[in-house]
Amino acid sequence: MKFGPVPLDAAEGAILAHATNAGGIRLRKAHRLTAEDIGMLRAAGMEEVIAAVLAEDDVEENAAATRIAEALRFTGIAARPAATGRVNLHATVSGIFTVDKPLIDAINLVDPDITIATMPPFAPMVEGQMVATIKIIPFAVAERVLREVLALAAAREAFRMHPYRSLRVGVVQTVLPGIKPSVLDKTLRVTQERLSRTGSTISAELRTPHAAPEVARAIERLAGQSDMVLVFGASAMSDPDRDVIPAAIHASGGVVFRSGMPVDPGNLFVLGERQGKPVLGAPGCARSPRLNGFDWVLDRIVSGIGVTREDIAGMGVGGLLMEIPTRPQPREMPAPPRREGVEIVLLAAGKSSRMGGPNKLMALFEGKPLVRRMAECALASRALRTVVVTGHEPERVRAALDGLDVEIAENRDFESGLASSLKTGIARVSASAEGAMIVLGDMPGIRPGDLDRMMEVFSVAGGQAIVRATCGGRRGNPVILPRALFPAVTHLEGDVGARHLVEAGGSDVIDVEIGEGAAMDVDTPEAMAVAGGVLQG
Repeated sequence: MKFGPVPLDAAEGAILAHATNAGGIRLRKAHRLTAEDIGMLRAAGMEEVIAAVLAEDDVEENAAATRIAEALRFTGIAARPAATGRVNLHATVSGIFTVDKPLIDAINLVDPDITIATMPPFAPMVEGQMVATIKIIPFAVAERVLREVLALAAAREAFRMHPYRSLRVGVVQTVLPGIKPSVLDKTLRVTQERLSRTGSTISAELRTPHAAPEVARAIERLAGQSDMVLVFGASAMSDPDRDVIPAAIHASGGVVFRSGMPVDPGNLFVLGERQGKPVLGAPGCARSPRLNGFDWVLDRIVSGIGVTREDIAGMGVGGLLMEIPTRPQPREMPAPPRREGVEIVLLAAGKSSRMGGPNKLMALFEGKPLVRRMAECALASRALRTVVVTGHEPERVRAALDGLDVEIAENRDFESGLASSLKTGIARVSASAEGAMIVLGDMPGIRPGDLDRMMEVFSVAGGQAIVRATCGGRRGNPVILPRALFPAVTHLEGDVGARHLVEAGGSDVIDVEIGEGAAMDVDTPEAMAVAGGVLQG
């Protein structure tokens, strides 16, 4: 592959290195030039372009990424179509992700032009989340290099999603004088919430004195009607061999594989088994919903991977959880404010320039202005709050929203492009919100149920993923941005919106199919008429 200035006479078939304007049309980076393109470039006064010219044995980036994806072996994962030299792989089930690290390391050592990046081993993933990405860094790679990678990729399975199994879980809680019933009730509630994301349920609970014989009898009883037993002790374990929980597991006819684990929080954990069913002594931190070592073990068991004493011993590297974002930092300091839920940013600032005069947001749908219809849709959803960003004809838009419980945020710089409206709206999102749903003001096909479905997926993903509406698999709107991306919004300029952040590739993207509403906007009089709107001038 040759890269650099290429005369237009020799540029047909070359791949553009940079986005280029020609005859009012913008040719994107990595676009393969046609004879028609070259004619437009020449008419625009250009004599050469910066481009890549492929050699005979070069494989174009998208074709190369696709061939690697087809050669890789994986289960519970699907590859998306290639774009810009990248193929993203997404989980098709919720569960635990495993990866053959030596295999991926070997592939990444072949040539720096070919890369595969993945989520960490044993990461819990939600259906639709991206688990890995294949990226070709230049515009093409040599066939011989690609074949070396393909031979490695086909050798053995690279990735797997282990789907959660729906287990029946028995819970034993021991009681000492002074322990409040409310603590036990909360433990049961937190445990059910911990299990619910995997589809498992608590089959029964027994509360016993904090003594090995009573706990052993409870384990025997619950093991007969459950797939797994969890034991919460009223007192922390102090003797790994003779303490109540390990002693009770032995007394019930079970075996203890390990007492204690090199994960903090989660040190005081017990791994046991009775007649093939796991019996786990939960550490005290498992009474809290915060991430701890107990989650790591529980997830592996529920997904069918299983855990050995060697597995637990190997959790020490990376087992200090106190500094990760989901925990206070450091542990001794108060926890950060809890964030939950999504707020809607409704963008209603544009000039409707393609309408040739009328403001499309004032178009009537069943006698109601479009902007009001969209605001009412937002208010009917489960969103915590709705912010409407105005710009063009702000007083007219405000009047159309009269009486609705929305916050108006006027963007005086709206003519500079979409980015300014997005920044104005994001700046008004409450500090307590996990994310912001960006809703365009000209999409009459969107329904409150569509928004609710997207917010539910966002919640299940822990408020960390981008959630995007699709129509027939094609990307559309609205889009939910997690709070982690809010700082990136402040750097956007011009006519750039949320799509830029989605396509940047730095965050997981979960697509939610909502049908035609995701693709129906009304930018032109013809589109407005098809949608059933009546322009008002």
